[in-house]
Amino acid sequence: MWKCPKCGREFSRQEQDHSCVRPKNIDEYIAAQEEAVQPRLKEMRSLIRSAIPEAEERISWSMPTYWKGKNLLHFAAFKKHLGFYPGDEAVARFKDELNNYDVSKGTIRLPYSADLPAELIQRMAQWCYETYQK
Repeated sequence: MWKCPKCGREFSRQEQDHSCVRPKNIDEYIAAQEEAVQPRLKEMRSLIRSAIPEAEERISWSMPTYWKGKNLLHFAAFKKHLGFYPGDEAVARFKDELNNYDVSKGTIRLPYSADLPAELIQRMAQWCYETYQK
């Protein structure tokens, strides 16, 4: 058993990844991620903020979240991809434009090895803002 020195939780695997330190805001979330993915997270944040500046930034479900009356969308860093969570309605609405991505219900996995689809992310963020805040 391995015990995390930060939170005290015990795991069967040594140095197991887990989120024991909860970030208070998106800046803290990004700073806590591996240095190599921080620029991608900052780019994603910038794309979303420019598309929906009226939305409030929060941490929800331990992920950067955009909120306007309720959660609109999230994103999160993973080992090999950036997870983008606009919800299942948005994924269904934009499915024809998501053929090149690993997609499941409400989730789009954007590999670090490829450029972010900036214009698509912004259109999806605007769609989420207009659709979900009602």
